[in-house]
Amino acid sequence: MPQRTRTIADQTLDELEGVDWGPPTFDSSVVTNVHRLRRVPLKQYRLEDLRLMIGQQVGVNYLVPRALDHLEPHPLASGDFYPGDLLAAVARLPDAFWSTHQELTPRAIQAIDAALARIHKVDTAEGLPDELRAARARLAALHGGPPAT
Repeated sequence: MPQRTRTIADQTLDELEGVDWGPPTFDSSVVTNVHRLRRVPLKQYRLEDLRLMIGQQVGVNYLVPRALDHLEPHPLASGDFYPGDLLAAVARLPDAFWSTHQELTPRAIQAIDAALARIHKVDTAEGLPDELRAARARLAALHGGPPAT
């Protein structure tokens, strides 16, 4: 019987990146959770797991596309903190990430636009609208797209 090819979603970050981080060497809940999540198949990640890992800039090559899959229909999807916290983590990624993943930039801009259109209807972090507007402008400039209207 032929062996079934495992999808990206069936694999862990340790497998996908070919690096076993081993046990954490620093005793903090963030470090412990990041190390634990590197051994969890991506399809088992919760929104909070995506938020945490993207916020720590771990595994972003694999996790940002998955986050955008959630954010496109639900731009204010939240992990454990506030509506829009997952989008905020994505939007905070450095320019170097977006420069090397230009195919993802339009998806991020669309999610930001959709969030900004709805954000007045939810109770979220006070500075989030301004942060998203700034991120949108930065991403549009990097991608050569139009500024926000």
